Amino acid sequence: MTVARIIRYHHELPLDFDQLLLGIHVDARADRMLDPFTQRFHLVVDHWTRRPGFFCVVSYDGREPTGFAYGAPLAAGREWWRGLLDPAPDPGVTFGLSELMVRPAWRGQGLAGRLHDALLDERPEDLVCLLAEADQPRVRARCESWGYRPVGATRPVAGSPAYTVMLRRLRPTSS
Repeated sequence: MTVARIIRYHHELPLDFDQLLLGIHVDARADRMLDPFTQRFHLVVDHWTRRPGFFCVVSYDGREPTGFAYGAPLAAGREWWRGLLDPAPDPGVTFGLSELMVRPAWRGQGLAGRLHDALLDERPEDLVCLLAEADQPRVRARCESWGYRPVGATRPVAGSPAYTVMLRRLRPTSS
């Protein structure tokens, strides 16, 4: 299978955009759909799509959506790495990569990397931060291969899995 295109979404989102993301999520997380935290994903989508600076990329094979990645700038002083690094990175303008999912039939073809790169390609922030599920060592290894480094652990909300906080510079410092 070949992914023909990646579409960028920001500002005004198409009607039923949340349903597009939820459809991919249900397929990508089919093995976890009985987990109460996974079942609350619609709340996560609603939260992130309303954030200032929300940006999303969706891949398509023909007309079939195959995966997505999205995030938004993190508020100064509330970055996910706050409290885990001393000294804190300077500058601290951080993009939060919230979700990256690929439907099972399109895995193993480099699509996650293409979505990741398309999401971050033109970001103005200095840093990007993501949370990798602590019990998913392959995901963490993939993030490390993309240049992220683990900086600590977190459980961001009640009932969530444990995560490894991972940080990467998007551009070199000017020092």
